[in-house]
Amino acid sequence: MPKRSEEMLTDVWTSLLLVWITCVPYTSMTPIISQSKSLQTGSTALLRGLVEGQRILSRAKRGWVWNQMFVLEEFSGPDPILVGRLHTDLDVGSTPIKYVLAGEGAGTIFAINEITGDIHAMKRLDREEKAEYTLTAQVTNRDTDQPLEPPSEFIIKVQDINDNPPQFVEGPYRASVPEMSQVGTSVTRVTATDADDPVYGNSAKLVYSILEGQPYFSIDPNTAIIKIALHGMDREMREEYLVVIQAKDMGGHMGGLSGTTTVTVTLTDVNDNPPKFSKSLYEFVIPEELGIGQPGGKVKANDRDIGENAKSTYNIIDGDEKDVFEITTDAQTQEGILRLKKPLNFETKKSYTLKVEAANIRFDPSSGAPFKDTATVKIAVEDSDEPPVFSKPTFVLQVDENAPINTVIGTVTARDPDVTGSLVRYFIDRHTDLERQFNINVDDGKITLAKPLDRETDMWHNITVTATEIRNHSQISRAIVAIRVLDINDNAPEFATEYEAFLCENGKPGQVIQTVSAVDKDDPIQGHYFEYRLIPEMLNNPNFTIKNNGDNSISVLAKHDTFRRQKQEMYFLPIIVTDNGNPPMSSTNTLTIRVCGCSREGIVQSCNVEAYVLPIGLSMGALIAILACIILLLVIVVLFVTLRRHKNKPLIIKDDEDVRENIIRYDDEGGGEEDTEAFDIATLQNPDGINGYLPRKDIKPDLQFMPRQSGGPNGVDVDEVKYSVHHLSR
Repeated sequence: MPKRSEEMLTDVWTSLLLVWITCVPYTSMTPIISQSKSLQTGSTALLRGLVEGQRILSRAKRGWVWNQMFVLEEFSGPDPILVGRLHTDLDVGSTPIKYVLAGEGAGTIFAINEITGDIHAMKRLDREEKAEYTLTAQVTNRDTDQPLEPPSEFIIKVQDINDNPPQFVEGPYRASVPEMSQVGTSVTRVTATDADDPVYGNSAKLVYSILEGQPYFSIDPNTAIIKIALHGMDREMREEYLVVIQAKDMGGHMGGLSGTTTVTVTLTDVNDNPPKFSKSLYEFVIPEELGIGQPGGKVKANDRDIGENAKSTYNIIDGDEKDVFEITTDAQTQEGILRLKKPLNFETKKSYTLKVEAANIRFDPSSGAPFKDTATVKIAVEDSDEPPVFSKPTFVLQVDENAPINTVIGTVTARDPDVTGSLVRYFIDRHTDLERQFNINVDDGKITLAKPLDRETDMWHNITVTATEIRNHSQISRAIVAIRVLDINDNAPEFATEYEAFLCENGKPGQVIQTVSAVDKDDPIQGHYFEYRLIPEMLNNPNFTIKNNGDNSISVLAKHDTFRRQKQEMYFLPIIVTDNGNPPMSSTNTLTIRVCGCSREGIVQSCNVEAYVLPIGLSMGALIAILACIILLLVIVVLFVTLRRHKNKPLIIKDDEDVRENIIRYDDEGGGEEDTEAFDIATLQNPDGINGYLPRKDIKPDLQFMPRQSGGPNGVDVDEVKYSVHHLSR
């Protein structure tokens, strides 16, 4: 710290000396044109300089840049620092004048002596905060405060000292460069800033250097570009470097301030390392029952590179029976996984030898070929207890339908593929033979018939047969046995449908009445051929005959045209149908023929006998409808007569239980109790008055049942008063 303070004090005195050297020559300078022009406008303010007692020059030869003053920053003396002095030609001693200062910092930072015009800096100034101040000076009368001259503007500049060290604002830095880069390869660039004045002295002139990181890196002292300085920098040896960079002002000379930053340089990977198997020979033992696609072993080739440069692919390039195995790459672990492509058989081949290659996926084209490595893989097949193997996966057997029970249908065979060769026993999976139609010999695999079979019911039977080792019942194999039932001629042909033929009364002889065909449930290899004939009793019948159409069908023909419904409405024609099987089968089928009435075009209209006797145009349905209407009318008439008779019968009255009711209808409002008293209930109950009218006590006899006049516009309105007495018997 004492050394640092001593250096700063030296810098301050050096700056003061430079100011002194700079300001003194101005006394001998020629007048500045601009300033001379300003003086000619009437401004008489003069800068006395930093040294008191300097003689006043004539106005024509004045060389001061009067409107610019300087003050050192960071001055911290015990007294205010003199910045400069203002003077006017009016100050001759007889005129009471006063100097007035206004503008930036006037009265706070800068103070002026009203009498002498001396300007002092009252505070410590920092150029980095504010580099210059603009102020206004004016001369006034001390007594009247009247201005004696126009105000003049001038600037006080804060002169810089080297009080700010360089700073790396963006640091610390991180950079990367490919490994094995050439010497001189640019890595990155750093930048430092200095808050000091860059145009005054060397306070802001920076020089860069490396404090740590040699001999691997270098830096340009002026541009601050960091470069590779050592050849053959290998990432696999060292991946990261920490470089310390220094920036020093004053052009790097003694006394300059400095700042440092760090640059972390990472070497990025390039594919400069081949994959390498950890072993040159791999040995695996794989059980022969290993499933297809299942892994049997793993190999690994390590690569010192990282990322995509470390990824490899594996291949089988040589070996016996290469198509039995395949090798794939695990994307996560970068291992080569050996998988089975074909089943293994210990009894056939007990070992395999393969040559495996690992090659980089990404490679540098300039190298000509990708990096690769090879290894040998030996595989030993482990013997396993295998289940029996059928001679065929599927057996197809045949048997005739209706074959006798215990008929041998066929034989299935299986063997134990193991070296020991265990005996095999056979069974039928009863889930596939629920009706137990077949049996199998457990020792030799002969399948026999347990129940008769009918081809017309099921043509195929699929059963599953299992083969089990005697010494190890868990070793089971299965095979499908398809049994086809062969056809024999055991079904007679019959009509394809129940035919019902119609014969017109006005038909012609030889007219085709019906075409008949037959079907047979059997399925002979040579196909069906049917023979049709009438039964012997019908060979010479006078009514019908048959004709073979040549396509397993016949036509039934009429022999005459004298068929009448009155004579015979329906005929039955038995026909015998015989197939061509061995032995031939036949059946008798009867064709029903109805005699019908037809139109002239031969369209059947009616086949009933009753329709023949009805009038022309009146069918049986119409006759039934007419009959129903007649019956309905008769029922209505009977009901009407019955009701009339019931109405004319006298009423039966019981004297002890008389019920009388007065029904009165009138259009006037009721009178309350007056109307109630108008009738004599006792009189109404008198049996003698049943057949007559009962008089009211409040109405004269001659006025009863007379029309009552009203004041209507059309004359007289009649309100009838009706009395009726109903004798009801219970």
